Amino acid sequence: MKLQQLLSYTRKAVEEYAMIEEGDHIAVGISGGKDSLSLLYALHGLRRFYPKKFELSAVTVDLGYSECDFTPVIRLCENLDVPYHIVKTDIAHILFEERKESNPCSLCAKMRKGALNQAVKEMGCNKVAYAHHKDDIIETMLLSLLFEGRFYSFSPRTYLDRMDLTVIRPVMFVDEADIIGFKNKYDLPVVTSRCPIDGYTKRQYAKELVKQLNEEHPGAKQRMFTAILNGDIKGWPERIPHIR
Repeated sequence: MKLQQLLSYTRKAVEEYAMIEEGDHIAVGISGGKDSLSLLYALHGLRRFYPKKFELSAVTVDLGYSECDFTPVIRLCENLDVPYHIVKTDIAHILFEERKESNPCSLCAKMRKGALNQAVKEMGCNKVAYAHHKDDIIETMLLSLLFEGRFYSFSPRTYLDRMDLTVIRPVMFVDEADIIGFKNKYDLPVVTSRCPIDGYTKRQYAKELVKQLNEEHPGAKQRMFTAILNGDIKGWPERIPHIR
């Protein structure tokens, strides 16, 4: 996928769900993976021509793995002229040494999100951008149906009233396969995760299920995504017609 296509999908999401307003200061949550780095490129490119002016920063929550080196991300942000902040935490130590968690993923995500949101507020940002793409949204819906018995998925835009912070997901229309292609084409400096948990997760199960369904019933993945967009999901904002 070329940058122009990524920008087109991003602008579509931003405009249909009113994600960006004049004067916003948006923090991009950078894990170091392909998704968040692609999101950084997308918002950096959008900022150059979008009619509503906004500031952009990047922030990473360092979980505390000594082998994790974010130097390549630092260089990328310098090249893009985007301020970059690394938040040091002891999350890894707490999970694996103090608590000795055997299934730490849920608690890790909660602690990481809390540290990220707090840092974003301290940076003076009013919005934080997460890199959830189309596949993430579909997989979350399936997990919710299968294991919680409800029709739910990530919302394109969510206001966190306790933090006075808005979460946006600008790459929601982008397929993961296209992000992989973008990463390879532009040689994104992906930082390898050092998490010692390497098991078969429910998320991986959902990913494989979506793939199987789409192979057996071509177009099933897109139909599921359309059902989510058109469904009555609590917390989802109203769509605004996108005018090209």
